Amino acid sequence: MQKAEFRNERDKFFKEVENLTHPNETLVKTHCSYCAMQCGMNLRVNTVTNKIIGVEPRYDWPVTVGKMCPKGVTAYQQVNHPDRILKPLIRDDKSLKGTKEGFREASWDEAYDLIIKNFKRLQAENGKDSLSVYGGVSMTNEKCYLTGKFARVGLQTRYIDYNGRFCMSSAAGGLNRSLGIDRGSTVPWTDVHETDCLFIAGSNTAECHPTSMFRVWNVQERGGYLIIADPRETPIARRADVHLDLMPGTDLALANGIVNLLIQNGYADEEFVNNHTNGFAELKELVKEFTPEYTSELTGVASEKIIRAAELFGKAPNAIVMFARGIEQQQKGVDNVSAYVNMSLVTGKIGRPKAGVATITGQGNGQGGREHGQKADALPGYRKLANPEHVKEVAEVWGIKPEEMPEAGVSAYEMFGLMEQKTIRALYLLCSNPAVSAPNLNYVREQMKNLDFMVCVDFYMSESAEFADVILPTTTWAEDEGTTTNVEGRIIKINRAQEPLGESKPDWKIQVEIAERMGRGQYFSHLKTPLDIFNELRRASKGGIADYSGVTWEKIDKQDGVFWPCKSEEDPGTPHLFLDKKFYHPDGKAKLFALPYTPPAEEPDGDFPLRLTTGRVVYHYLSGNQTRRIQFLHDMCPDPFVEVHPETAARYGIEHEERVLLYTRRGEAVYQVKITEAIRKDTVFVPYSWGHEKSINLLTIPALDPISRMPEFKACAAQIKKVQAANHELKKVQ
Repeated sequence: MQKAEFRNERDKFFKEVENLTHPNETLVKTHCSYCAMQCGMNLRVNTVTNKIIGVEPRYDWPVTVGKMCPKGVTAYQQVNHPDRILKPLIRDDKSLKGTKEGFREASWDEAYDLIIKNFKRLQAENGKDSLSVYGGVSMTNEKCYLTGKFARVGLQTRYIDYNGRFCMSSAAGGLNRSLGIDRGSTVPWTDVHETDCLFIAGSNTAECHPTSMFRVWNVQERGGYLIIADPRETPIARRADVHLDLMPGTDLALANGIVNLLIQNGYADEEFVNNHTNGFAELKELVKEFTPEYTSELTGVASEKIIRAAELFGKAPNAIVMFARGIEQQQKGVDNVSAYVNMSLVTGKIGRPKAGVATITGQGNGQGGREHGQKADALPGYRKLANPEHVKEVAEVWGIKPEEMPEAGVSAYEMFGLMEQKTIRALYLLCSNPAVSAPNLNYVREQMKNLDFMVCVDFYMSESAEFADVILPTTTWAEDEGTTTNVEGRIIKINRAQEPLGESKPDWKIQVEIAERMGRGQYFSHLKTPLDIFNELRRASKGGIADYSGVTWEKIDKQDGVFWPCKSEEDPGTPHLFLDKKFYHPDGKAKLFALPYTPPAEEPDGDFPLRLTTGRVVYHYLSGNQTRRIQFLHDMCPDPFVEVHPETAARYGIEHEERVLLYTRRGEAVYQVKITEAIRKDTVFVPYSWGHEKSINLLTIPALDPISRMPEFKACAAQIKKVQAANHELKKVQ
């Protein structure tokens, strides 16, 4: 039997199985709660107990066609987990902040009364902007939208930002700057396996987005090429036709070197460049110095690899450039994104099927969550607070006067600086765990501890919740409904499978009730369901770049999702961007950027000779607050580790599985060593999904990108010592 024939028979069998249900059981069609692949799944619900008892893959979902990863297979186990917070908690002993102790159960009324009392007192004494909101993008579009409105209208504060600042903000900055629009992919994911060349930079795709890998492998099976840029020989890099094993933080030099070769070797599409881009002359002049030899010197990648990568990409009839946090979580992350986009623009491999650029989104709603008003400077529909016309349009939908709209705030990490200055006195935190995910954690935790008042909304006791004065129990993704926007820019529907556990409430309902108690109910009381919120979001986004006005829940179900922009109910949406070769800048042209190379903020030296980089493993998600509680996932990877090259380990006298002290100028942690040739000799790697003393972000540097304000998680100077020899003085942060 031929391979294609076998696959057809297999898929037919599984579709038949999918339609079978057991007695006392029903299937609820929905999507995974984790990464932006948003894999299709059916949650199995016991109709007697009305509880979720299992999961089945959805073979009708066109993006992942039945594929699920270890996290997705076990995601349902978080819903009825014994660690769920089922009632509001109030901390009576403030001396225990930063621990799980000192809380007692309370009624919703008592918790709300305490919150409103403190919010009103702090605003009366210190001004409206003494309150802050820190959101997240593992929520539905409805919740993300309402969080922005809640901060600016319900609490009337300018200080709101979100955890996407540590995830997608550089992609947003680079795509907006180069293309005039920030959508995760210019092509639908169903194009990926049909392209001729995939260039993937800074993504451990096989572990972070494993359900996309069948499309990646299919490119090679069809005779296409796979090029990977990554400091580590990840599973996908091992299969690559070219692995560009660059030093962490040197992506800009690598991209410039490849663009230089594309131009010099005649792979530039002059007709496309002349008619549809600006800035080519400046780019061509700047990249001239990035010869293969010079690029190799800067990046550590062999020059012949750079030459081969440019040749494969240049010759391919169609190619897609994909990138993720590896290039984005740097102090020049926006420049990195624009530099890689230059590759597609110079060769004209964009604005048609099977060719373009894509950022491999990390969080489940990393796309929609940044479009509708959680960012410090943004309003729904990707409007800008700095634009008076945009403010006027959104203010009209919200029912406020334009002059009542708060000004732009600051980025997530910068909010902690304002806490230190006592400009921000209170924090309302939801769907985020900055006590694990922020850089320079010793500093961040100290600022959270010193807040006058903190509210955390979560369904588990996270490391960040340990700093709260009040914890409000929210629902999991399967206990509510709404939309998310996946890795492609496809708006999809999440469906409720179970009623909220205990006394937990959805985030949107909590915000409406707090706003009402703050005396702002006239702006929120009409929002009684997620559909009410979505319909208001549609109106608020109408005319913006991220226009959802033509999207309905019915259209989502009918079409297997809707790609934005979608500007009317007759509009089916936009799976492919730029088919008319019109970009989203005023003149309709894309921008090529000439970007001088700068090294990472902190280069290795005599005291700290190694390069530290961070990332994920397949078994855990973001801060690990959910996945570390799932027994199977915990058993597969119970603790973080530090990857060290054999020659580096020999130089330090370190054995495999020995525990060592890893430290930087900001902090230290002890990890078990994993000796592997998959890491560069000058680099060490630690996954970041653990908290407390295991968190690698105790060590990372808070150097921020000037545009995106993204911290440089992927590169800083580090040192390693055997634990018994680690009697040293750490340098304090100035």
